Amino acid sequence: MRISRLLGAALLALGLAAGPAAADSSPSASSTSPSEDGKAPTEAGTSFRTATEIEQGQQATASGSTGDYLYWSFPADAGQRPTVRATVKLPGTHTTQTWQIDVYDGLRRRQSCQYGAQTRTAVQGTASVDLACTLRTVRAWSEPWANDPLPGTYYIRLTVVGLQSSDLGLPVGAEVKVDSKDIGGSAAVDGSLAKPLVPGIAVKSQQGDDGSTKSAVLSSIEPDGGWSSGWWSDRWVWTAVGGVLAALAGVNGYALARGSGRPSRVPPGA
Repeated sequence: MRISRLLGAALLALGLAAGPAAADSSPSASSTSPSEDGKAPTEAGTSFRTATEIEQGQQATASGSTGDYLYWSFPADAGQRPTVRATVKLPGTHTTQTWQIDVYDGLRRRQSCQYGAQTRTAVQGTASVDLACTLRTVRAWSEPWANDPLPGTYYIRLTVVGLQSSDLGLPVGAEVKVDSKDIGGSAAVDGSLAKPLVPGIAVKSQQGDDGSTKSAVLSSIEPDGGWSSGWWSDRWVWTAVGGVLAALAGVNGYALARGSGRPSRVPPGA
């Protein structure tokens, strides 16, 4: 009975501790909030260096011409599994077109999609085409030779890959949105990057005329609370639960092996 009470008290305490951990590991409110001025971006860049920055949860829009390369960038931290969705609105008169969405990390390595329609063909007369790409879970650390997604800036490139010459230059509209699912402790690894893969983060800061330090970082968007803000995960909780259960099992096993300490019956003639 005493062992059962100890077990119940331990599980209750760990359950209370797991509550804040679960809240910390969930996506932050800012990851789905609009920009500070309350307006989502309405244009796209034409290269990696001019990519328009968007926050997770924002729906960015842009206008362009068929044949253009449209670029956006967004931050992704360790433990997140980003999903990029794009919608291309086509003009009323167009021939068959094939559109594609690609995602690159901070080292400009093309990242593969776990699932989603990364490439789609719009037949003649189609008003719009929807694309999607769900990346692998962002890891806090990886081997140098691996191509795992790592914390930092990610780039979205939207373009047409199959086009008739008669459609070149026709006006199109684009909508892009990024959401992430927090995977939690199942994706945790024993290691972390010294710095996230953000363009220019390794460049030395320069001293301004007024004495202030000006950063040379080319990307200004980061997750709420800073990079690797989700260091606490449910992995720690379940590790503690396993340790406590192992200790209680040892105590219970010792008590059963030792017995009550009194003989079950009095021997004859005692």
